[in-house]
Amino acid sequence: MHTRDTGFTLLETLVALAILAVALTAAFRAMGVSAQSAGELRERLIGDWVAENRLAELRATQAWPGPGTREGSAEQAGRSYRWREEVKATPNPLVRRVDVSVYASGNDTHAIARLSGYVARPLQ
Repeated sequence: MHTRDTGFTLLETLVALAILAVALTAAFRAMGVSAQSAGELRERLIGDWVAENRLAELRATQAWPGPGTREGSAEQAGRSYRWREEVKATPNPLVRRVDVSVYASGNDTHAIARLSGYVARPLQ
């Protein structure tokens, strides 16, 4: 009786390793994209906080800003952000619209967050 050794051939092993390499490459790429998306989402969330803080500051101080554009900077989560607000008149003379755009430091072309709100004229 003739017994045959069982096992994988070299060709089968190489094919299995090629399939494993393709699967691992796809998995690492997906993890990289996920990490990048999480970073961008975090940046946008913090930008939203900066915009909300700016509107809350206008309301809390009962500021009555004149129409026009103002710029400033804010520190949030250990990073510096630039904000730009555009104040516009509304049909109601007692209310002004404020559009706040937030930019990451060093990038004044692409806003990471935008928020609109209204401020009322304080009673005198």
